[in-house]
Amino acid sequence: MIDDDHASPLLEVRGITKTFAGVQALKGVHLSVRAGEVHCVLGQNGAGKSTLIKTLAGVHQPDAGEILWRGETNTIADPLAAIALGIATMYQELDVVDGLTIAENIFLGHEHSTGGMLKVAHANRLTRELLTRLGHGDIPPTTEVGQLSAANKQIVSMARALSHEAKLIIMDEPSAVLDSGEVSNLFRVIRELTSQGIAVVYISHRLEEIRQIGDRISVIKDGRSTASGLAVSETPTRDLIKLMTGREVANVFPDAVPVPANAPILLEVTHLHLRGHFSDLDFTVRAGEIVGLAGLVGSGRSEILETIYGARKATSGSVSVQGKVLRAGSVAAAVESGMGFSPEERKSQGLILGEPIYKNVTLSTFGRFARGGLLNEGAEKDATRGQIEALELRPADPERPARTLSGGNQQKILLARWLIHGTRVLLLDEPTRGVDVGARAEIYALIRRLAAEGTAIVIVSSEIEEVLGLSDRVLVIGDGDVLAEKNASDIDESGVLDLVMKGSAA
Repeated sequence: MIDDDHASPLLEVRGITKTFAGVQALKGVHLSVRAGEVHCVLGQNGAGKSTLIKTLAGVHQPDAGEILWRGETNTIADPLAAIALGIATMYQELDVVDGLTIAENIFLGHEHSTGGMLKVAHANRLTRELLTRLGHGDIPPTTEVGQLSAANKQIVSMARALSHEAKLIIMDEPSAVLDSGEVSNLFRVIRELTSQGIAVVYISHRLEEIRQIGDRISVIKDGRSTASGLAVSETPTRDLIKLMTGREVANVFPDAVPVPANAPILLEVTHLHLRGHFSDLDFTVRAGEIVGLAGLVGSGRSEILETIYGARKATSGSVSVQGKVLRAGSVAAAVESGMGFSPEERKSQGLILGEPIYKNVTLSTFGRFARGGLLNEGAEKDATRGQIEALELRPADPERPARTLSGGNQQKILLARWLIHGTRVLLLDEPTRGVDVGARAEIYALIRRLAAEGTAIVIVSSEIEEVLGLSDRVLVIGDGDVLAEKNASDIDESGVLDLVMKGSAA
């Protein structure tokens, strides 16, 4: 970490702007990054962070403003120019190639060769040195990348950056797919990099991470810098939230509405078992109730939701909605019963990114908009506009491609899909993954509103605080078993972790 407040900046961004098809994504952004520091960039989804990253990476060219590298104005014409300067970018969607080895990934595009022949042994030796430098010298360079965990794929991406002798590494939401242990290791690697004088620009929605890893913070709101170079240790969280959202977000979790003891049971899971993942699962969810599944990554939480929804076929046991037993392994039966599912990987499993918003919203209700075998697209758009207004989805254009929306607004599309369907039971897997603090508050309020209207909800989240803050009742899951069932008000985060650790040890 850097200590000299007066060190000359490695990178300076001065008032850059960028417009796409009449929409101004950047309206004047300033950034100053020093060698050896972790500089965190915060902002809500849609604030302009991704455009800023791609401008620094040479993917986009700014319309105005200037970028200085080591005190000199530079035009970063393309990604190769960025790499030549010493700027490497790790995107949230890791760009490693699963079919290649670690060494082949690291030197992809700048292979070592002699007389047209690749110097494989030389590349493997250099790869081993890079992995050792990152504290992962035990991973063989010949390992096929597809066999690695998400955390180790990130290490490969960092090693590739170092192979280009990067002086600044931009990390976009690097912890999004990691569990707490993997995040700790990521932070250890980042500290090792900064101790070697490498600067890190760290983008994250998780304010608690900023406290742990950051030196200074810059904030972007609506394409403009609202703060630049604030010291992490001297800036209260409430000030950061206000800089990001323009308002105070005092109480993130809405107050729970008591669930009547005689509320009808909408979802009943009986002796559900999926070989290799979880066993003998029993629980019910009443109308208006939110039940949370709390546990560590790999505990079987996502597999439980997928099996309830029929995306996986249970080995044994049953799932009933409003008293009717569903056909095992049938998504169609689940949807017909009034069940909806928002998956963890919304981009790959939940949305058709190239299609417009309205097509994604009506995906499960096409039959309602069909006339004589043809879809009435006007009716689809009208219905979607109603959901856009109700959910405050932005931009409010039903014909906008889903891929162009922020993470929070993409999540709202999935919720709109099930609202328009008339869902009675809603399964939510990581509903705020990759969503900023302001949009989180909106999604939390929406989830609570749905429950108040009588929807039975099951929620999974890697953030135990989120599960406890939203749920009425919590099932603590460890290694596929229910370790405890408690009212959310009767347990805290440390209590959940204690149960999980004891359960794992047992």
